[in-house]
Amino acid sequence: MKLELGNIFIHDIQFDDLSRVENGVLYINEEELREHLLEDENISSVSFDIAKPGESVRIMPVKDVIEPRVKVEGRGGVFPGVISKVDTVGSGRTNVLKGAAVVTTGTIVGFQEGIIDMSGPGADYTPFSKLNNLVVICEPVEGLKQHAHEKAVRFAGLKAAAYLGRLAKDLEADEVESFETPSLIESFRQYPDLPRVAYVQMLQTQGLLHDTYVYGVDMKQSITTMLYPTELMDGAIISGNCVSACDKNTTYHHLNNPVIRDLYARHGKELNFVGMIITNENVYLADKERSSDWSAKLAEFLGVDGVIISQEGFGNPDTDLIMNCKKIEAKGIKTVIITDEYAGRDGASQSLADADISANAVVTGGNANMVVNLPPMEKVIGHVKLADTIAGGFDGSLQPDGSIVVELQAITGATNELGFNRLSAR
Repeated sequence: MKLELGNIFIHDIQFDDLSRVENGVLYINEEELREHLLEDENISSVSFDIAKPGESVRIMPVKDVIEPRVKVEGRGGVFPGVISKVDTVGSGRTNVLKGAAVVTTGTIVGFQEGIIDMSGPGADYTPFSKLNNLVVICEPVEGLKQHAHEKAVRFAGLKAAAYLGRLAKDLEADEVESFETPSLIESFRQYPDLPRVAYVQMLQTQGLLHDTYVYGVDMKQSITTMLYPTELMDGAIISGNCVSACDKNTTYHHLNNPVIRDLYARHGKELNFVGMIITNENVYLADKERSSDWSAKLAEFLGVDGVIISQEGFGNPDTDLIMNCKKIEAKGIKTVIITDEYAGRDGASQSLADADISANAVVTGGNANMVVNLPPMEKVIGHVKLADTIAGGFDGSLQPDGSIVVELQAITGATNELGFNRLSAR
């Protein structure tokens, strides 16, 4: 399967009477987009703001981050099973508004939501400080239950991203990237002497606002399966969870998964990237055993020499991570795991809740318990008082001068377990 991404570089966002993309500027008609999002009866109000790199702006609590994309050629549409019909995606041409993003915020849904600072020390910990962000502030109708609230905000962000993406449908791309995964037989023929490598992506599916959706299906209802990596680039997987902000995979992370990009970059040179396996992170032991058994079985079926495994979340999912690792290693397949650490503020505690001798090749995204001081910003988009209650915050996190003392856990993407961050250790 082959997918081309047509990147249209966005260096500014402005509100205007006509929504369009012109000379690298994304213009947005606020009222038109607001009417589109208010079609959801569960949302009482929608407002918009803009946050640009380097500005003294803080966004919180952040629900999701989404990159605007649109199908130009090929089957299906972006975010299939949610915004578009349920067609298999991952082929043809998709245009991307590169450098722009939709960020959703508003009244908090679950306490594990985070902070994006556009400048200052906090900006160094999140990749989203480097983007031109349209912030969508959604407030629910009175009395709306948490799960319905989460769904309403999730859909609002996806609808906003799809709306912006459609503005690029007929534009000529500034850059075209090409990604292709051949059939298993063809991949053997092309690179018989290169080590065969697969990617196992663990998806957060613990329920209670900890969900991830694949083609619109809650992944905890599915068994471990295989996807073409290019399907992610068309939005086959979307975030629907409120796990700790530091290691949550937003929809933007799925669309731009760096593990997949790095494996494609080395494909045909250092290794033979044969494809990917997606598996869930359920709560009960029987479900964990089933899913990890299937991960190992599929890795063996693909005939690979090595596997990269990425985790999402911490604590309970550490068990899934180690199960996947040791069972795949038991098949004679080398593994590298990507995780982060909750090692205490002094870094002296056990980093993971589970361990095994087979987990001897580890990439870490950093210690989520490390404490940082975020200075006050001139402008806050959202609700700053939630600093004391979000995961990573505590009573007294919000200082009288507007600064916030929190663990990295509270910063969106700070210790991301796809390696989509700037922290690691050797």
